[in-house]
Amino acid sequence: MADVIDYKIYGNDLQLVEITLDPEEGVQAEAGTMTYMEQDIEMQTGMAKGGLFGGFKRMLTGESFFITTFANKGKQQSSVGFAATSPGQIIPLDLAKLGGTFLCQKDAFLCAASGIEIEVAFTKRLGAGFFGGEGFILQRLQGNGMAFVQAGGAIIEKQLEDGEILRVDTGCLVAFSPTVDYNIELLKGFKNLLFAGEGLFIANMKGPGTVYLQSLPFSRLADRIISPLQSQINELEKD
Repeated sequence: MADVIDYKIYGNDLQLVEITLDPEEGVQAEAGTMTYMEQDIEMQTGMAKGGLFGGFKRMLTGESFFITTFANKGKQQSSVGFAATSPGQIIPLDLAKLGGTFLCQKDAFLCAASGIEIEVAFTKRLGAGFFGGEGFILQRLQGNGMAFVQAGGAIIEKQLEDGEILRVDTGCLVAFSPTVDYNIELLKGFKNLLFAGEGLFIANMKGPGTVYLQSLPFSRLADRIISPLQSQINELEKD
């Protein structure tokens, strides 16, 4: 059973979620996302479920080897805050109302109530996982409590009917129901690959189920910032 936690999300485009914990309740989060914690909150960093093997699988996906747990060791309610790591919004997921399981992109997970299992869920085809544009490797959030994922830019929620198909840039996919069937395909056409300005791979999402999208993946934001800087550096080197 996951801890029953209270929360409040602050901000619009640079959001933070504040988790309020009763005595002995806890929340687990990615390393480096904590913004503040009140006096009675104690922090402990360790390996998530799965031990060493689970830690190495997380490292393979680009995540930290460890998960940090924040527990209220006092006698009254105390709070801890976690901020999104890029401009965007935070999506609260009540897993008890979502069938107990939800899948998210490898860099989308922010935090979850203690008792939620956070596991690596590889794609159906290993090749797609390593070569699917942004790196189409998923995390599985499983349990009956609250979990929070982050999205860059604006959040778009799509409710797919049975058999309905949505084609998504792999970098814009944040999270989706396990009932959604998915596969990865390479964009067709030589001109599309060279000049479209999109990723090389598209995720085909087939309903039924819920799909969350983001309008501005961090990788796309970074490219838009770095490209002009790189051009200026190249010009300076020529001079």
